Amino acid sequence: MTAAGLAPGTVHTRVQNVRAVLRGAVRDRVIATDPSDGVTLPRRRRREHAMSIPTPPQVGALLTAADDRFAAYIAICAFGGLRLGEAAALQIGDVAFLRRRVVISRQVQRGPGGTVELRAPKHGSERTIVVPDRLLTLLAGHVEQHLAGGGPERWLFPTPTGTPPHQNTVGHLWRKATSAAGLTGLRLHVLRHFFASGLIASGCDVVTVQRALGHASATTTLNTYGHLWPDAEDRTRAATDGLMSAALDFSADSLRTGRR
Repeated sequence: MTAAGLAPGTVHTRVQNVRAVLRGAVRDRVIATDPSDGVTLPRRRRREHAMSIPTPPQVGALLTAADDRFAAYIAICAFGGLRLGEAAALQIGDVAFLRRRVVISRQVQRGPGGTVELRAPKHGSERTIVVPDRLLTLLAGHVEQHLAGGGPERWLFPTPTGTPPHQNTVGHLWRKATSAAGLTGLRLHVLRHFFASGLIASGCDVVTVQRALGHASATTTLNTYGHLWPDAEDRTRAATDGLMSAALDFSADSLRTGRR
C-alpha cells in the first residue's frame, strides 16, 4: 500500500481493520496466531502538523462562492460540526427551529454499486446539537427558497431526483465551491476541524467538545484535538500577563492622579 502511494493514515486504518478480523479469528481459534503481528507501519505525521484548519475568512469565502443550494450544507458542517454523511441525511423535521437545535439520527453511506444507504451515525454518535440563531436563519431561508411546501420528512439537501445527496455529489459541489473561492487542498472534513477549533478557542472543555462532535469518548477528542487546547505554559503566560497588566495599569493610574 505504501508503494502504491497511499497516505500513512489510510494504511494504518486498513491494517487495523484487517487486524480486528485476524484477532477475532485467533479468539475463535480459527487460526493459531495473528500473522499481522510485527508488521511495520509507515510513520504518520503528528496531528498538529497534518491537520488543516480553514480560517473564518476562508469559510466565509466558501459560503459566498458555493451554489445557493450547497451554501447551507457548508454552513451546517462548519457551524454544527457535522460529518459529510450526517449533513446529507438531514431532513427538514430534524431542525427544531423554535428550540434552536438540530437532531443527528442518521447518516448517508455509499452502498454497493454506488447506491445510497441510510445508517445510524458513526460509532453510535446520535446526538442533538445546539445551533446559533444566524445558522437557523440561514437554514430557514434555504427551506423557504428551495423546499417550499416540503414536509418534515423531506431531505434538507435533496438531489434533483429527491434522494439524499451521494458522497460523489457532495464532493463535486465542494470542489466547485473551493475552486470558486480560490482555495486548494481543502477536504470537506476540515469544516469539522474548524468547528472543533472554534469551540476550544472559546474555552469549551473536552466533554463539551466530545458531545458536540459525537465522539465515542473524550479520549478520541483529546487524541484528535488535544494539541489545540492551551497547555501549562500557555496558561502560565496568560496568568502572568494578567498580573503584569494589573500592576502596570495601577502604577500608571497612580502617576496620573498623583497617588502613591
